[in-house]
Amino acid sequence: MDGREFSFENRRDAGRKLAGELSRRDFDNPLILALPRGGVPVAYEVAKALGAEMDLLFVKKLGAPGWPEYGIGAVVDGASPQIVLTEEIVRQLKPGPEYVEAEMQRQLKEIARRRATYLGNSQPIEMEGRTVIIVDDGIATGGTVRAALKGVRKNKPRKIILAVPVAPSSALEELRDECDEIVCLSTPTPFGAVGSFYRDFDQTSDGEVVALMADKQL
Repeated sequence: MDGREFSFENRRDAGRKLAGELSRRDFDNPLILALPRGGVPVAYEVAKALGAEMDLLFVKKLGAPGWPEYGIGAVVDGASPQIVLTEEIVRQLKPGPEYVEAEMQRQLKEIARRRATYLGNSQPIEMEGRTVIIVDDGIATGGTVRAALKGVRKNKPRKIILAVPVAPSSALEELRDECDEIVCLSTPTPFGAVGSFYRDFDQTSDGEVVALMADKQL
């Protein structure tokens, strides 16, 4: 032991504490969307406490032509998958529409593979008209979450809530315009890494995701 005080024992503990905060609110037809893999144990506890449906929300980066690690945007999973482009980078690199379409289809195929791994033949749950609560285990820079929020917005939910155990206040401020409400339990300063606020932050395994999603669907 190094004597540090941790905000959360593990992701399930963070989820129960986040659920406690969310349970004080009255949500209309909520749908919990977890960002896999780390967001799944957190979202599971939230969905269980709220008696809500739960689904996974995959966000895959769209690589630039010739530089697959350099993102030009992202594709966001859902009943109606959406593409979210980073306009400044697109203007600089000018990838053709054929390239963007091909890259999107490539990433959608990978999303379909991962969805099948975790959820079998289950199809994405429709978001339109629902209160969508997007859950992750924490936010560092907010890039993935921003894409997720933009993609979900295009699915016409009634309301979007971002719910996370821990995040830097600067990242939350940058995300505030992308959703209707943010629920965050802790905004430490200085921030550092998300994992530094968990006693146990081991990587969430594929097996754990499968087990939690199967239990939630019973």
